[in-house]
Amino acid sequence: MSYAIVGFGKIGQALAQAFARKNINVAVASRRPPEALAPQARAIGPTVVAKSLRDALEADTIILAVPFGEHREIAKALPSWKGKTVIDAMNSFPVPPEELDGLPSSAFVAKSFTGAKLVKGFNHLVAATLATDPIVEGGHRVVFLSSDDEDAIAPVADLAKQLGFAPVKLGKFNEGGALVHARGKTWGLLIFQDLFKKQQ
Repeated sequence: MSYAIVGFGKIGQALAQAFARKNINVAVASRRPPEALAPQARAIGPTVVAKSLRDALEADTIILAVPFGEHREIAKALPSWKGKTVIDAMNSFPVPPEELDGLPSSAFVAKSFTGAKLVKGFNHLVAATLATDPIVEGGHRVVFLSSDDEDAIAPVADLAKQLGFAPVKLGKFNEGGALVHARGKTWGLLIFQDLFKKQQ
């Protein structure tokens, strides 16, 4: 399984640190050329490699960590997203709900990534929290996952576990997933909730 993070701002870098901590290879890309990202990628760790967007999108699993409005441009970079898993780590705040066709933001994003399995995840924590070690005092920091494709959640949950997080499945976007979506100026109840799960 290969991984890429598209977007190398605070959230993208925080996620790259999570991969580096566990020595898992990940490509990072943004609108900037790879040589502009390379020094920061190298500083995070040897498993974090800056690539062009085209090369990064060859990965099996792609984490979207770009500002919400940019996802459509990313979607146009591939003719087909079939066989790809896309993890939506974006927040649509403060985009008005009518601009999302009344849909949860991830369901709206999924329309652009035709053929992909789209999972909402890693979006509810601020970058500074996401960047810290998720294993604290015998507990694992929770990440919430939701998708309209039940089968898509399992591999993303496995990735979350590999990174040291405790995945909690919320179900479909418009059900439990609504708890981690921002709608207009309303935050879902689980956004910013920094929760831990004790080892069983």
